[in-house]
Amino acid sequence: RPVLKVVDSITSPPTMTRQDTATPTGSLSAQGPSNTGYNNNPAPVPVITQTNSRDKWSKKMDFLLSVIGFAVDLGNVWRFPYICYQNGGGAFLIPYIVMAIFGGVPLFYMELALGQFHRTGAISIWKHICPIFKGIGYAICVIALYVSFYYNTIIAWALFYFYSSFASVLPWTNCDNAWNTENCTNYFLKDNVTWNNYSRSPAEEFYTRNVLEIHKSDGLRNVGGVRWQLMLCLFLIFTIVYFSLWKGVKTSGKVVWVTATLPYVVLFILLIRGATLPGAWKGVVFYLKPKWEKLFETSVWVDAAAQIFFSLGPGFGVLLALSSYNPFTNNCYRDAIVTSLVNCLTSFMSGFVIFTVLGYMAEKRNVNVEDVARDKGPSLLFITYPEAIANMTGSTFFAIIFFVMMITLGLDSTFGGLEAIITAVMDEYPDYLANRRELFVLGLVVVCFLGSLSTLTNGGAYVVKLLEEFGVGSSIIAVGFLEAIAVSWFYGITRFSNDIKSMLGYSPGLFWKVCWVAISPAFLQVCVMIVATVFFKPLVYRKFQILLMALSGNLPGPDQWTRVGSDVLTLHLDFAGDCVVIFCVKPAGITLCPL
Repeated sequence: RPVLKVVDSITSPPTMTRQDTATPTGSLSAQGPSNTGYNNNPAPVPVITQTNSRDKWSKKMDFLLSVIGFAVDLGNVWRFPYICYQNGGGAFLIPYIVMAIFGGVPLFYMELALGQFHRTGAISIWKHICPIFKGIGYAICVIALYVSFYYNTIIAWALFYFYSSFASVLPWTNCDNAWNTENCTNYFLKDNVTWNNYSRSPAEEFYTRNVLEIHKSDGLRNVGGVRWQLMLCLFLIFTIVYFSLWKGVKTSGKVVWVTATLPYVVLFILLIRGATLPGAWKGVVFYLKPKWEKLFETSVWVDAAAQIFFSLGPGFGVLLALSSYNPFTNNCYRDAIVTSLVNCLTSFMSGFVIFTVLGYMAEKRNVNVEDVARDKGPSLLFITYPEAIANMTGSTFFAIIFFVMMITLGLDSTFGGLEAIITAVMDEYPDYLANRRELFVLGLVVVCFLGSLSTLTNGGAYVVKLLEEFGVGSSIIAVGFLEAIAVSWFYGITRFSNDIKSMLGYSPGLFWKVCWVAISPAFLQVCVMIVATVFFKPLVYRKFQILLMALSGNLPGPDQWTRVGSDVLTLHLDFAGDCVVIFCVKPAGITLCPL
């Protein structure tokens, strides 16, 4: 079990002079409600001055839609339904809600309050909280870069599908295309079709052999050439991203009115269409039928904790960045509750959208729902759902709006992830970047585009899987754990509560304090322990152990296999560890070494 050893000597806050303690004109303390108990705090809090040069949200809804757009992403559509039915259907909602109440929402609220009070990004905020933890901010930026390297490629795949949908007959409907093989089996609109282990649907071959061309790759050892069609799609995606972010929250706050609301319109349309399909009720029953015995399995509670953490997104630095542009007296408590509820309800609604269609496919294949519900992740969105759409009346229309929804869901999260980097770096180096935001954003977008080129190759799906597993998973949970510890134990829960009181006029209740001090860190610690073992299992993509060819010609053992993922993981953990701890990554998992 990992043990955290922290440097014993923590530098105490510097003694403040009379000039330091005087409240300057326009300071945040002057704008908030009076706080008679604030002066009783034994550890003085540095006064943070609000400058007129910092961007501000034009409207409150700009901020709310930006947060909702970041939190509600592709994972809500593909991951939650799969996790739900795998872990007991309706019974899974109990651990999911418990983990949300005691883990996810308190961390979400904490980040919104931190960003709004200190009005700065993920790097420079630590000089106000505890300077020794500043490495956390750099680790957050590196993780966000890793995410941008693969996440936008998934959006590019959706854009490729969107372009291909403008046809009277969708190209993944039949087996008469140049990329199809003798294993292609079209069971729709046909009787007595034999489906065996070698059979491949037209949608699967369109995805693997036309979009990815993964058959031309030998794995990570030889990923092949760059797919120029996907590179063009990615270029268009990053062009949209640049012109949405280059002027700050005043431009991105307007774009999210489209990108954050359109997915709900499309989800509602697809829900109605799915509910009218034959066999839809089978999918709904399979999705929600409770399996109460699952509640006694530890893995179910771990999956619930991981799902709510990655869904709400604390620890990514995005909430810090977005809330830093809020007015000082904004009700961040209400914002946290509202956006968390919207996120969780969206995940639940997405399950109906997905499983009504899976029930329809099971009806057409004359098999059980569980036999068509095995795909998860991108395969669910790029194979299973398009296959069902292709055999609906009005397939072209539903395909177009479905992939528009996927593109907008992805763009919102990209806006948030890159804004976290932009805000953090610009706040840390204002002398160099204060008046050069457009150039800095352009440079960042170029770096992200170049870093994504490896994911556009024939074996790009392998690279995406590698970055998804090792670039984000256990590392972001470890960073979130350190952040919660730094705020609750080093900055101090009393001081943090007083900060909230100065903004809202009242202190957080006992429930929130207990969660921040004990329950939420324990929640993250459990995630770190479990993910440290889960994420170091052999990496599999579509039933193939894809790293076997990456390291040598021979089949490597576990020690060799983890080397690639360990190198990826160690890089950003080292940023956090430079200041506080030293991480040792071993085949057995993550351990925290003595200093």
